[in-house]
Amino acid sequence: MRRERTFIIGTSGYSFDDWIGTFYPPQTAKREMFAHYVGTFSAVELNFTYYRMPVPRTLEALARKSPAKFTFWVKANQELTHKQNRAVAAEFVEGISPLRDAAKLAGVLMQFPQSFHRTGENRKYLASVIEDLSAAPLAVEFRHSSWQAQQTLASLRERNVTLVVPDVPAISSLYRSPAAATTPRGYLRLHSRDAPKWYAGGSKRYDYSYSQEELRQIADEWAELDEPLDEVYVFFNNCHGGQAAQNAQEFQRIVSSL
Repeated sequence: MRRERTFIIGTSGYSFDDWIGTFYPPQTAKREMFAHYVGTFSAVELNFTYYRMPVPRTLEALARKSPAKFTFWVKANQELTHKQNRAVAAEFVEGISPLRDAAKLAGVLMQFPQSFHRTGENRKYLASVIEDLSAAPLAVEFRHSSWQAQQTLASLRERNVTLVVPDVPAISSLYRSPAAATTPRGYLRLHSRDAPKWYAGGSKRYDYSYSQEELRQIADEWAELDEPLDEVYVFFNNCHGGQAAQNAQEFQRIVSSL
């Protein structure tokens, strides 16, 4: 049974030189990319915050330059997710405060590496960092298959943390899940379905374009999910050569006809 729900669609990042001529018009300058992006999509994942700590003035400028109902998911810094350094949590929360103050912060995306297995120690760390970042709505993406357990979903529901469902290749060690939700928000990240390229290094992992048939199947699965979802965030991370933006636009067309 199809359920009426809102799909909020965007891409993982927006500032890519190889999107010029594929998504952005030819000769688009970097400073012009965001203005073009917000004319097409209503949300974005900010990925630069993974590599460097967010600076309030930078995010205040993005909030000011975006439309009134535009929203941001901010990727947690690698110190928090990959290096397990909770000491930077307060700085991170302060850095994203302009988005929260502008009512444009959808939440913080915590994407953990494949080396982050479901062990007792890591479960304790996850609970602690969730508490550290509790000033914002949170979403968690797992990469290792050991997190595929009902206890994982139950724990996220208890803490009101959104599960991120990653669309990834059929590799046994990767976390894979059908459409699922632990809060009234669904969260889908589409990376690639090309198994041979997943460990090839660099941008090759995300060099994949979803077919219209694949996108329609994904849309149907989420539309038919028997959960009381208010909205589903959908972000394309197959950013190589503008494929993410192109697939996101096609997905918008598909869900608009559901």
